[in-house]
Amino acid sequence: MTIQEAARRCGLSADTLRYYERIGLIHAVGRNGSGHRDYAEHDLEWLDFLTKLRSTGMSIADMCRYAELRRAGAHTAGERRLMLERHREKVAARIAELTQDLSALDYKIKAYRETT
Repeated sequence: MTIQEAARRCGLSADTLRYYERIGLIHAVGRNGSGHRDYAEHDLEWLDFLTKLRSTGMSIADMCRYAELRRAGAHTAGERRLMLERHREKVAARIAELTQDLSALDYKIKAYRETT
């Protein structure tokens, strides 16, 4: 599929896809007979995972390191797992913070509802 189709399907801009390719987050995407990028389903699956990493706060640098390890092969699986476990701990801590913040908001809303 074209870069515009891939961008639309994964919710990123074509410029972001080109940037991700340039910095090594995604491998060199295949080209069609005209020389245009030709994204495959496995490219979109990887982009979906990258989007999840980014939306949960993983830095671009860490994402690049993860992508580098992934390209290096199966012998890096342990290091990739550790990276994801560390990131998961950060996400879980952020969720706990947000849960406390939500409780504070709920308390305040309840107080306003009781007085108005």
